[in-house]
Amino acid sequence: MTTARDIMTPDATCVRSSETLVEAARKMVELNVGALPICGPDEKLKGMLTDRDIVVKAVAKGKDPGKCTAGECAQDEIVTVQADDSVERVLSVMSEHKIRRVPVIDSHVLVGIIAQADVARALPERQVGDLVETVSEES
Repeated sequence: MTTARDIMTPDATCVRSSETLVEAARKMVELNVGALPICGPDEKLKGMLTDRDIVVKAVAKGKDPGKCTAGECAQDEIVTVQADDSVERVLSVMSEHKIRRVPVIDSHVLVGIIAQADVARALPERQVGDLVETVSEES
């Protein structure tokens, strides 16, 4: 059985909940990613921050991204998968929540992240196509 651990990108870099959106954006540029997991001072996952979140939840509302923190933009619901979950479970979670990336945890510790690109590299075209279609559907 192929698991989340088998297809994830390991060692996902977190943005701290107390870091500003400017600091988060710089990390995204440095890492060439469009999203970062948000971790609190207790090292627990607090949510995800996307480049779109920075624009929609801060810049478009006139907030100062140099003062607004990543924690202020965290989603209410944190969606994760366990490292030993099957890829079928991963696809189900991503499809159900219409998300393009999902953090992978092991005993409440962030161990990686799975993005659509990881799915595309690891799984047959049909499964990849189904995921992309479902996630991209308008609600």
